[in-house]
Amino acid sequence: MLAKQTERVSFSSVKNRPDYPDFLDIQIKSFQDFFQLETKSEERGNEGLYNTFLENFPITDTRNQFVLEFLDYFVDPPRYSIQECIERGLTYSVPLKARLKLYCTDPEHEDFETIVQDVYLGTIPYMTPSGTFCINGAERVVVSQLHRSPGVFFGQSFHANGTKLYSARVIPFKGSWIEFATDINSVMYAYIDRKKKLPVTTLFRAIGFERDKDILEIFDLAEEVKVSKTGLKKVLGRKLAARVLNTWYEDFVDEDTGEVVSIERNEIVLDRDTELEKEHIEEILETGSKTILLHKEDNSTGDYAIIHNTLQKDPTNSEKEAVEHIYRQLRNAEPPDEETARGIIDKLFFSDQRYSLGEVGRYRMNKKLGLDVAMDKQVLTKEDIITIIKYLIELINSKAEIDDIDHLSNRRVRTVGEQLSQQFGVGLARMARTIRERMNVRDNEVFTPIDLINAKTLSSVINSFFGTNQLSQFMDQTNPLAEITHKRRLSALGPGGLSRERAGFEVRDVHYTHYGRLCPIETPEGPNIGLISSLSVYAKVNGMGFIETPYRKVENGKLDFSEEPIYLSAEEEEDKKIAQANIPLKEDGTIDSERVIARMEGDFPVVDPKEVHYTDVAPNQISSISASLIPFLEHDDANRALMGSNMMRQALPLLQADSPIVGTGLERQVATDSRVLINAEGEGEVEYVDAKKIIIKYDRTEEERMVSFDSDSKSYDLIKFRKTNQGSSINLKPIVRVGDRVTKGQVLCQGYATEAGELALGRNMKVAFMPWKGYNFEDAIVISEKVVREDIFTSIHIDEYSLEVRDTKLGNEELTNDIPNVSEEATKDLDEHGMIRIGAEVKPGDILIGKITPKGESDPTPEEKLLRAIFGDKAGDVKDASLKASPSLNGVVIEKKLFARAIKDKRKRAQDKEDVAALEKKYDAKFANLKAELVDKLFAIIGGKTAQGVQNDLGEEVMPKGKKYTLKMLNAVDDYTHLTHGTWTTDDHLNTLVADLIHNYKIKENDLQGNLRREKFTISVGDELPSGILKLAKVYIAKKRKLKVGDKMAGRHGNKGIVARIVRQEDMPFLDDGTPVDIVLNPLGVPSRMNIGQIYETVLGWAGQKLGNKYATPIFDGATIDQINELTDEAGIPRYGHTYLYDGGTGDRFDQPATVGVIYMLKLGHMIEDKMHARSIGPYSLITQQPLGGKAQFGGQRFGEMEVWALEAYGASSTLREILTVKSDDVIGRAKTYESIVKGEPMPEPGLPESFNVLMHELKGLGLDIKLEE
Repeated sequence: MLAKQTERVSFSSVKNRPDYPDFLDIQIKSFQDFFQLETKSEERGNEGLYNTFLENFPITDTRNQFVLEFLDYFVDPPRYSIQECIERGLTYSVPLKARLKLYCTDPEHEDFETIVQDVYLGTIPYMTPSGTFCINGAERVVVSQLHRSPGVFFGQSFHANGTKLYSARVIPFKGSWIEFATDINSVMYAYIDRKKKLPVTTLFRAIGFERDKDILEIFDLAEEVKVSKTGLKKVLGRKLAARVLNTWYEDFVDEDTGEVVSIERNEIVLDRDTELEKEHIEEILETGSKTILLHKEDNSTGDYAIIHNTLQKDPTNSEKEAVEHIYRQLRNAEPPDEETARGIIDKLFFSDQRYSLGEVGRYRMNKKLGLDVAMDKQVLTKEDIITIIKYLIELINSKAEIDDIDHLSNRRVRTVGEQLSQQFGVGLARMARTIRERMNVRDNEVFTPIDLINAKTLSSVINSFFGTNQLSQFMDQTNPLAEITHKRRLSALGPGGLSRERAGFEVRDVHYTHYGRLCPIETPEGPNIGLISSLSVYAKVNGMGFIETPYRKVENGKLDFSEEPIYLSAEEEEDKKIAQANIPLKEDGTIDSERVIARMEGDFPVVDPKEVHYTDVAPNQISSISASLIPFLEHDDANRALMGSNMMRQALPLLQADSPIVGTGLERQVATDSRVLINAEGEGEVEYVDAKKIIIKYDRTEEERMVSFDSDSKSYDLIKFRKTNQGSSINLKPIVRVGDRVTKGQVLCQGYATEAGELALGRNMKVAFMPWKGYNFEDAIVISEKVVREDIFTSIHIDEYSLEVRDTKLGNEELTNDIPNVSEEATKDLDEHGMIRIGAEVKPGDILIGKITPKGESDPTPEEKLLRAIFGDKAGDVKDASLKASPSLNGVVIEKKLFARAIKDKRKRAQDKEDVAALEKKYDAKFANLKAELVDKLFAIIGGKTAQGVQNDLGEEVMPKGKKYTLKMLNAVDDYTHLTHGTWTTDDHLNTLVADLIHNYKIKENDLQGNLRREKFTISVGDELPSGILKLAKVYIAKKRKLKVGDKMAGRHGNKGIVARIVRQEDMPFLDDGTPVDIVLNPLGVPSRMNIGQIYETVLGWAGQKLGNKYATPIFDGATIDQINELTDEAGIPRYGHTYLYDGGTGDRFDQPATVGVIYMLKLGHMIEDKMHARSIGPYSLITQQPLGGKAQFGGQRFGEMEVWALEAYGASSTLREILTVKSDDVIGRAKTYESIVKGEPMPEPGLPESFNVLMHELKGLGLDIKLEE
């Protein structure tokens, strides 16, 4: 028998939809590419962690004598499982080790041996299989960042007087920004790091275009004329393009060295733009210049007037002057020598160490400027700078266009992997600095790589990133949809991104390149709108960080469905005509219409089918997962769709989940990709099932058994009542029975807002749209008591309470049930550790964990201590520090845990040694058995075959070529894990089997080593706890929350409301056949909000309930009104759900028909129990002595200025006086008032409020002497 799965009837008209990519790819694949653990070390690509190591190594000391070289890195298995980390508040991490080689290049140190060592670099948080990180026991997500791509950007702005100013900004991956911009006088300046400005021509001189002639030649602006009398006469009346200089050399003696140095001197004879006249000829001939430069006479050079203007403003005449000028501008100081001055520009833009455009920057630069610079040349080149200036001049002359900064080809995604690479870069650079310092200090003594490295450096950078970075966020774990959406979120905020305050309207707006890449609907309401978005369902992030979306290629008006869809980035999609997914097609894939509406850039031309380049792959391609889960989204207003997709993430997992009758077909994929459920790994049969585990026996071939070290049966543990980050609970139940056959990928359990392998966030409810005695006014909701009675909207919430036991100066704290001055009644449920028993019902004020703390009267003498130990006088010297249940906490204890450090004395240490020795002996036997099993399996595969030469990773031959494999030979090999080179046999298939076998052996051996390490640690240290804490006690309390008046509910279309009344079932409106409805919604909430999707859903839902079907109506491709009418007719219910209802109270029929049907409702995470609160006597503020505010502080409502005015207006003076004194901060008055109420005496006169004293003190603080007079 096969376990049931929900089959949905689909209304989709678009066939051949491609499969969705894995929804968590953006996280998991990015992290895998970063760590590259699956890849062999010699095959690792130049990316991620490997690349970061290569960028920072080799490290040499200042004299280049010692070199520390990086060979490889690897990680050990994590010490604790993910679940253990969550329980103990630890970080799920792996120890990172690097293989480093230290050698000496100095012949004087020939006795220094080359050392290769594996060095521990720190523990690094590791991603869980579901794409999260567990940091200090809390699951966190690193959100991808959408930021400006490196490259060059051309923009324009307006001066106050209306002049257009143009600029080109070069944004590198790392290094200084450089911007070229024009001013109102049509002069072009270069700005370095947004502050220092210099004329562009000065920069040209500094990078090697020294003379005016060189600069003008770049732009082909000048005509060279030889200097001779006749030649000059011919050009009289034309203007000079460059200065005519008189150059001579002066000698002077350098005072320091005594050398004679000659210095070049220049004198300007004729300035630029001088019109040549007769008297100038002699002056030019006297200078001895060979040629002069004149303006060209043709029109095209008129565009370049700005270069001439800039030359006029240029204060320098040679390369030397230019570099010195730049040095002065940047450093605000004179350059010490020419070499230093030259170095500054090189360091800023032409040095690999300081500057990098990155692969992306180089790619964008080449694309934009039409260059063909090699991709590995990631610094600026002269060619880049010249081309940028030429493009900028074209811009000024309206021959080019400015860039659209919000175009997705100019924005890229920094995924987890890239953010981690950057953090590792920072950490390794810091580490390199300390390594260099240590190398310089160690002169002749022998040292090893381990001595040079401080493991804390790297860990501290990585941990601060995960703990405090804006993009490392506490995971939203309300339900599986919230998890998956959080992992696919893209944020424009964060380090290196925008800030809420500065982001304008354009950045937040939907851009046409978002189509199929970012969802136009799902974004938060409020200050972050448009800055945080969600990836569309089919979108992928490519290697460069640009978002791509799939299209089907169209050739001559025909689609070929046999080919895979093509993924295009926003840039590749430019100037392509793209048709929608639902265009009519013939059987063979030809477009079946005369004209087609297509998309091209931001426009919608109607074109001939032959002109179409691509079509979309599916109608829901434009939206994110949340928006794709809203059926009939096409009938909803965008604002309500936004609210709907955001509210589905707040839906609480209900006690009994129920998948929607009207879905969109995406529900199964979301549940699978969220990694919450357990899926079968292959074909097999269920061997055993209970509430906590499932065992499946898989069908395996002989070969699969041969290469595996596991048995055919595999056991899966189900999660029971685990607390989520938001306090909801995950509780999985099996949905298979013993003897069921399972297929690969089949879901084995349900729970946590899933049912039968589909997402199930709410419940299907019988609804009527009609007013009900005014109780559903303004979006309020009237609900039937049946809903509460049958636990339809009941959810389970889990609170975790923990208490730490520390060692204090006065002695250790203690967990106990013997608490001073507490009745036996109060401690009856506590065990010997003071922890409440599992199953106990908890009310506010109950003791959950009993703890006593030493009181600091005075240090007891040893004699006193002895007497107290004998006679047990505890009450005198300890105080009660127990954890009590907070107000409004009602629930049942479902779990308790106690973690303790091992406390060591001499006997215990000796015992530990014995235990560890026994443990090692036990594991040695396990390792030997594992190896024996490996040898047997190996022999079974290759016994009797001839060896082809197998080497280990150091290149030593372990299995000599030409020998036949025997058991003895295979047993003789010590280490199978490092046999990486050479081939085993001539048969490729056998070689593959051997490779798989050894791979599985490595995994098994790793697991054993991890277990051994963990068990050793448990013996020697006990539970790992943060420092200073001896014990950690945790109690988990489950609360069953039924639906209450004041709870927030919503549908999937942004139709939200608050439960206003829970009505007896017999008073609810009922149908002809006597069926009462479950919920009554106000019809006035529909027309103005324009979310008609809920009405379509209601009618189709009723038909589905009657016919016993569930439907998939994909967005923009769903059921039409005619299809719904056919189904309502078949189900025998009125069209459009229009039916007469009867009043439950009187039995009379209502005047008008109302819309009735089945709607899918959610209970949201805003529950009245968490919000409702009343203050009795509680804490007061220290300075003003007024009550605190807020539920968390057990505070009250503030009676503020405006409320005082209201009472003044009514003349209610006594009430006002009472409110401002005895009910607030008249300290003596309130104590006396309490006393008089208790004793039944008349009220005392109010005294002075404390806030008056505060005012007095403040005035005294200003130096005013204030006296109160009667």
